[in-house]
Amino acid sequence: MSTRRNFLLQNALGLAATAAGPLAAVAAAPKPKGQGFPMGMAGYTFAKFSVDEAIAQMQRAGIAHISVKDIHLPLNSSEAKIAEVLGKFKAANINVYAVGVIYMKSEKAVDDAFAYAAKVGVPLIVGVPNPELLDYTEAKIKATNIRLAIHNHGPEDKLYPGPKNVYDLIKNRDARLGICLDIGHAMRAGEEPGKALKLYKERIFDLHLKDVTAASNQGKPTEIGRGVIDFPAFVQSMEKINYKGISSIEYEKNMADPLPGIAESKGFFEGVIRAVVK
Repeated sequence: MSTRRNFLLQNALGLAATAAGPLAAVAAAPKPKGQGFPMGMAGYTFAKFSVDEAIAQMQRAGIAHISVKDIHLPLNSSEAKIAEVLGKFKAANINVYAVGVIYMKSEKAVDDAFAYAAKVGVPLIVGVPNPELLDYTEAKIKATNIRLAIHNHGPEDKLYPGPKNVYDLIKNRDARLGICLDIGHAMRAGEEPGKALKLYKERIFDLHLKDVTAASNQGKPTEIGRGVIDFPAFVQSMEKINYKGISSIEYEKNMADPLPGIAESKGFFEGVIRAVVK
């Protein structure tokens, strides 16, 4: 690990040191530069927790945006259930900015996803429509004006391993069809995330932040800053393209107890922003 990376890690971990104590101190840390880079959570992080438990952890970590997963708000939810869940997030001052990841293997699944997003009232779906459904998906985007960001899932994924696989299929389609760049899976699929961000900048609607232990299919998820991703270079790319979306942590290393890893990851990422953003 380089001296610069050590410095960044110490700086970032200073923000997240309360992972072993009162985690509320992370939220109370001074706001970093780069306020154009609001942080959020990918709802899958809280797959083992209820909505109330997820909200409590987000409040302790000081994170105020979420892409809601159907674990917490099923696609077939009634209007009353949607109002209940959205009301809980609103009362906690948490912005539900997207839904997903939603998998779409049929036209009906595409219809259901867009109807769900419309009922929830979000402008963005993070999803995985099968490639043969892209014509149908594009038509739904045009009909609803709801954007869709296709999520890449790494070298094991036969549909969309890396962001290039997504981009090559959508680059000539409606501008509201884009990419949710999962930077950990991109790294595992052989694409350096900072370079991918610059290459596909017009189509990057959402970011899933994580780190991985190796740039191969052997890589495992880990806290941001403990793996192989060059986060200073990534943040420089965010600044260069003037990224305007949410940067959502998707913490998968220990999903039974994610809060310490979320706090450490948030602290490291904000420390990098402080060190890099002019």
